[in-house]
Amino acid sequence: MEEPKLLHSVTASVATVVVRHPAKRNAMTAAMWASLPPLLGALAEDPAVRALVLTGDGNTFCAGADISTLQGSPLEAQRLAVAAEEALAAFPKPTLAAVRGHCVGGGAQLAAACDLRFAEEGALFGVTPARLGIVYPSSATRRLVSLVGPATAKYLLFSGELIGTERALRAGLVDEVLPAGGLDARVAEFTRVLASRSLLTQAAAKEFADGRTDRDDHWHRTAAASEDTAEGVAAFLERRAPRFTWNAVTSG
Repeated sequence: MEEPKLLHSVTASVATVVVRHPAKRNAMTAAMWASLPPLLGALAEDPAVRALVLTGDGNTFCAGADISTLQGSPLEAQRLAVAAEEALAAFPKPTLAAVRGHCVGGGAQLAAACDLRFAEEGALFGVTPARLGIVYPSSATRRLVSLVGPATAKYLLFSGELIGTERALRAGLVDEVLPAGGLDARVAEFTRVLASRSLLTQAAAKEFADGRTDRDDHWHRTAAASEDTAEGVAAFLERRAPRFTWNAVTSG
């Protein structure tokens, strides 16, 4: 039986991280949770990476935490999951969860930590700590509330019920729903768009959207020192595609 692991690759400036644990519907083991922050750190420092996709192997995104890992030390397991979630939320470039099948528990936690979520019709979402008597982390709860609002967050947390893509889209948990067989092509198309845009704009917008209120001067200085604005204006006037060059890794 293949060892549970996180796979990753970089193609056309887009990093893809794949959750792989086929024996348990891609449930996250303690080792998988622990390996995600350093993997994300390495990808964040790679100047070739301009966006990141998180997905699951096969027809399931992630069925949550591997329950067997909760038998020893539930608090330690939760600590690892929160550290992974926070590392994903803090990733400095655009992130997108590509969801098929079950996106439940810790899987929903990871998807919510991404900037965007695209799902294939038939996907199921659930936040299930009430089924196990677990206190859901405050950081994950606040992130869920910011996405779907307090009423839907309470519905999901209180009941542990699964919802389909139609309700998830309506609630704001999902940004786009694709027909069966259409998810990969749409994700590839959209991430090509993300990779072609100004990473300077994206990095600043991500911080502001996530609530940072103390970095306006920093980003104005950074923009003034970069060539992205001049390039964007010139490309618009010349009716050509812009070639944005700012990158936090290479620009310091």
